Amino acid sequence: MSQTYNPHKKKRRRTHGFLKRMSSSMGARVITKRRRKGRKSLAVTAVHAR
Repeated sequence: MSQTYNPHKKKRRRTHGFLKRMSSSMGARVITKRRRKGRKSLAVTAVHAR
């Protein structure tokens, strides 16, 4: 058996990244709320996923 969590940077960006969030109305709402709250990072980006 293998471990449950097998991280991959590309998969992480494509699933939780900025473009994915902005592609739906609910995701865009998440980004808006994070901006309003003053989050340092709004979504997973290439810079943070290294």
